[in-house]
Amino acid sequence: MVYREIKTFKDLKVWKRSHELVLLVYKLSNKFPDNERYGLTSQIRRATLSIASNIVEGFARRAVRDSLKFYVYSLASLEEVKYQGLVAKDLNYMNVVEYIEFIKCCDEVGKMLNGWMSAQKVNCGLL
Repeated sequence: MVYREIKTFKDLKVWKRSHELVLLVYKLSNKFPDNERYGLTSQIRRATLSIASNIVEGFARRAVRDSLKFYVYSLASLEEVKYQGLVAKDLNYMNVVEYIEFIKCCDEVGKMLNGWMSAQKVNCGLL
């Protein structure tokens, strides 16, 4: 098996998928009502950006323990985003098909992030 060297955060599959989630949330939230501009629209966008941003910041840390803190923050933001998506669905800002796509992407990011964190722990003898 050939491993590609990871040089920047852009090489991380988990970052790529979280970036796709950011783009999806922006697309979906563009359809939210105007009166949500400073409410749910702003909140779900900021929280989703936090997922990808914390992956980037964690990747930039020199110590694995420091990196893991940021990956945990990313997971927490992911849970926040899932709840905000549920609220959007329940308010009919997202239809069922959009919500299923949204949750699928969230779940993939979560699985990938947990896998990345486990790999970092194993590689540094923390597990």
